[in-house]
Amino acid sequence: MTFWGHLEELRKVILRILAAITLAMAFFFCFKDFVFGRIILAPLSEDFFLYRAAHIEVREISLINTELAAQFLVHVKISFYMSAVFCTPYILYQLWGFVRPALYTEERKAVRGAFATASLLFYAGAFTGYALVFPLTLMFLGTYHVSPDIPNMISLTSYIGMFIRLVLVMGVVFEMPALVTVLSRIGLVDRKMMKKYRKHAAVGLLFLSAVITPSGDAFTMVVVALPLYLLYELSILLCKK
Repeated sequence: MTFWGHLEELRKVILRILAAITLAMAFFFCFKDFVFGRIILAPLSEDFFLYRAAHIEVREISLINTELAAQFLVHVKISFYMSAVFCTPYILYQLWGFVRPALYTEERKAVRGAFATASLLFYAGAFTGYALVFPLTLMFLGTYHVSPDIPNMISLTSYIGMFIRLVLVMGVVFEMPALVTVLSRIGLVDRKMMKKYRKHAAVGLLFLSAVITPSGDAFTMVVVALPLYLLYELSILLCKK
């Protein structure tokens, strides 16, 4: 296939992905009450399952809106991101279909398994961000005061920005085992190498968690860094000897 032929195939892949995301986005946009009431704003409620399971004392946190168009724009933004998360398996399937013809047989075997598990890992990471990292961060930062005379007034856009970033970032970084598995099968890394650089990786993951956390505080950094390090240990187990 010529260079322009490859571009044409890529264009078709992108159009199919955009069509799927658009349809899903319209669906989520129509169910605003459920999306926001049962999912997005659920960590604000004391009935959130993490608080009940861990017996965490929940302090009331209220959101405010300070911009005229903010609530509509947040509605659109959340609809888009939820549709992108929902369509992740289809997106990966389309990308795999585009990349597969360019790979040799051994490379296909190495990458096929990673693509097959990538969706599960992404959803596991996104769920960890939603069910653990974001609620703990919210309860800590949302109720922290330097003085009782200074109440917290958290804007809707601030809440949504942290929500999206933590959930999506955790989904992406949970792809580490799949990436390491591919690199291991094509001979770029092995178990001995990853064990040798374990301490370096721990420092690097702390730095990465500091970069990806929106607030930059030590608490959120540690909450994010711990799952990352556990993923690194899992990646060692998945490596070929």
